[in-house]
Order: sequence, then C-alpha cells, then structure tokens
Amino acid sequence: MKEYRYKINGNLYKVAVGDIEENNVRVEVNGTAYMVELEKKKAPKIKPVLRAASTSPAAPPPAISRPAPIGGVSAVRSPLPGVILEIKVKEGDTVKRGQTLLVLEAMKMENDIKADRDGKVTAIKVSKGESILEGTDLIIIE
Repeated sequence: MKEYRYKINGNLYKVAVGDIEENNVRVEVNGTAYMVELEKKKAPKIKPVLRAASTSPAAPPPAISRPAPIGGVSAVRSPLPGVILEIKVKEGDTVKRGQTLLVLEAMKMENDIKADRDGKVTAIKVSKGESILEGTDLIIIE
C-alpha cells in the first residue's frame, strides 16, 4: 500500500491506497477502510482517414474552358487564388484561343492561364509577383 498525507480545509488526512483490481481499489483514510470504484475511461473515438490509393503524383488541374463570348470585350479571370509568376503577352498582342497568357502559381503548382477566345489584348490588369484572389480579372481581350 502507498501512503499519502493530504491537508484539506486545514484537516490532515492519512490515506493509504491499495492495489487496483479491475476498476476497484481499497483505500484507507485515517484508519477507516473504503472500497472505491474508479470511473472507467471511455476510449476516444477515432475517425478513419480516407486517402486516395495513388502512387503517381497528382496531375495539375485541367484548364478551365468556358464558352467564348461572340464579339465584344471579355475578361480572362483567375480560376483560383495564387501569385502571378509570368505574363507571356503584352497589351496590343493578338492572341488565339488556347494560347497561354500568363502563369499562375497556386498551391505550389504552376498553372497556365489560357485565352478563352481569339482577339486582341487590350489591358493587363495584374503584374508579375502580385497575389490575386479567385475571380480576379487578369487580362481583357477584345
């Protein structure tokens, strides 16, 4: 038995703790014996983690292809938040649908942002190194 001395509200108690059997323990306080039932610990609930069984690295997300407006002016918008790494066109350039306009780094991956229509670049709304949010106008094509 292990013996302890406790002082509670100014009163001294001599406590002897016996062996624990399952969830019961024999305790003696100032010479009086008690059988104490310990509260059973509840096992923590473990949620399973689902992981894809892939041995190859993830492929970059496909380029977003939207129907091109016929005539008029359209803005090429950012499909996700990131940082502009490189701008591959300048104002006044003529571009073809599918041509890479700029490179956007998002989640440590480089993403080519492509023209969604043929036309002429009339404005570049971002600069190299700029952090942008999803939906930000990047380049205006007329």
